[in-house]
Amino acid sequence: MNVTAVYPGTFDPPTYGHLDVIQRASRIYPEVIVAVSSRGGKKVLFSTDERVKMLKQITGGISNVVIDTFNELLIDFVNGKKASVIVRGLRVISDFEYEFQMALTNRGLAPSIETVFLMTSSEHSFFSSTLVKEIAALGGDIKKFVPPPVEKELAKKVKG
Repeated sequence: MNVTAVYPGTFDPPTYGHLDVIQRASRIYPEVIVAVSSRGGKKVLFSTDERVKMLKQITGGISNVVIDTFNELLIDFVNGKKASVIVRGLRVISDFEYEFQMALTNRGLAPSIETVFLMTSSEHSFFSSTLVKEIAALGGDIKKFVPPPVEKELAKKVKG
């Protein structure tokens, strides 16, 4: 079975938690499309192009991962890519309620698309992109939260 999975998100910035989910999904599915949301709903620090660039840098060694962008309804993007699975990462129990509601809504809109939840590895479960940005803005060490290319870009953003 040749199943394409889509891992959507804002990825502002991409963290080791995101990379963990991408790596694990890439071992399960023959193709994983990391779909960067370019919708204006969330206030983001990095542009869509910057987020795509960072994701390409940190996933460059994973041959079955493709980085793309979307600004339409997620299920329309997934259908357009002929994918059948949406991958979502879960860090803590509070993520589950929101993700479960979204998965049920997506199933109502497109019953043929499955949502699969991957638990983030425990060492990545306690932080989010928002917290990483806050730590960086206050001059804290973010090395254990983000890959080096992301750390470099984040340092430039918070200094500038």
